[in-house]
Parts: sequence; C-alpha cells; structure tokens
Amino acid sequence: MADQHPNQGTGTGAKTRERVLIEEPRQYKVIFHNDDFTTMEFVTDVLRRVFNKPADEAVVLMMKVHREGQATVGVYSYDVAMTKASQTMSMARNEGFPLRVTCEQA
Repeated sequence: MADQHPNQGTGTGAKTRERVLIEEPRQYKVIFHNDDFTTMEFVTDVLRRVFNKPADEAVVLMMKVHREGQATVGVYSYDVAMTKASQTMSMARNEGFPLRVTCEQA
C-alpha cells in the first residue's frame, strides 16, 4: 500500500484556510467616587502611585472627583482595571478611608 497525502483524492488540490477573527479585549473604566472622609492628598497619592499619573494630572482628576462626585481615572483591560481598583480599595481601607472605586465596561 502506498502512502497517501491527506489532501490527495479530494480532486481540488486546494488547501482550505480557516479564518480566525481576533477581537480587541474589552476595555473597562476605573471610576473614583467622592466621599466626605477620604482626603484629597490620599486620592492624589493613589493616582500617582497606582495609576502612574503625573502630579498635575492627579490633582486635576482628584478635583474632578471632588467637584463632580466621580471621575474616570483610567481605562484598561478587565484584569488591569480590577487589579488597580482592588489595590486602591485595599490602600484606602488600610488608611481608614471609605473610598469607593468601581469598574464598568467602557
């Protein structure tokens, strides 16, 4: 018996290609919510340390949270957004602050 090539005998000799659609990962907004207890200094510090914001941008975002009640501080993939939100909440609790951070699909 002779070895046969898998495409041999189909009559076309053409190879079929499978199309794979790759989607960009969904993005999530990280939102800080204002409260009457978390200090402006703490929020600014977290924005610099966790979210790598320059000092001037951190102050602008902190003031937006303060004045408007909430602000989107970054947009990331799901895992990154949840990690940053969790780190922030953990830091806030360790300092005794009730800062609320949420994530929602962008």
